Amino acid sequence: MVSSQPSLIVYRGFPGSGIYVWSPFVTKLEARLRFAGLSYRTEIGSKFQSPRDKLPYISISRADSAPVILSDTALIIASFIDSGLLEDLNAKVSPAEKAHDLAIRALLEDKLYFYQTYERWHENYYTMRPGVLSALPYPMQLIVGLLAYRQNMKTLYGQGTGRFLPEEISAFRLQVWESVNSLLEAAKLKSKSACVRNECFWILGTDGPTEADATVFAFICSALVCPAGPESRKVVKIFPVLEDYARRIHHEYFPDYCLWE
Repeated sequence: MVSSQPSLIVYRGFPGSGIYVWSPFVTKLEARLRFAGLSYRTEIGSKFQSPRDKLPYISISRADSAPVILSDTALIIASFIDSGLLEDLNAKVSPAEKAHDLAIRALLEDKLYFYQTYERWHENYYTMRPGVLSALPYPMQLIVGLLAYRQNMKTLYGQGTGRFLPEEISAFRLQVWESVNSLLEAAKLKSKSACVRNECFWILGTDGPTEADATVFAFICSALVCPAGPESRKVVKIFPVLEDYARRIHHEYFPDYCLWE
């Protein structure tokens, strides 16, 4: 680890602080930083100022250098590991566990994310638009919201999710959460002693978090706090272990944040 910590800003795309935002990728990055005890502050920022036109992005600077702007959570985390700012959480797990960890992340980030995007932008557009565009004046929300809707629908069709019926997408979404629930139930049983002490348990049943835990926690939080995804919230609430897992991480690593209702 480096001897002095740089100044770090996480641009989340949402106003306010001390709250979880709707984007799972923002919370994933914040969780990853907090697992390492790395201090940061948050600002709203804009995707148009992001190097890859993506949120979140970060600004990192030291006293003797100009700020460096990085985007894409996977690349930010990899860069921080390479520079010694973050520990490689998967360094001590087996090759099979690393593959399992990667598969969990891909299931959520490359599957569930698109099912959630469909639910939010297609089925609950009039809740999603003012939520993600709250920093803009209302007339601009109408214009930017329509452009965002069209872009998301185009992306979903090209990716494949947009080619399915709504009930089929709902079934796919439920299947993902059922699978995550099964993994967490097994992990909780494996970590029984930690659970008795009301401590965190981790999705691979390891003593500490792996990279997948930041992603799983983030997607659970996103489902619970985003009103534009009522079905996702309802599904997460069906499986008590999902919220139990997230609550433990919240109390340990995000005690300064408001807890979802």
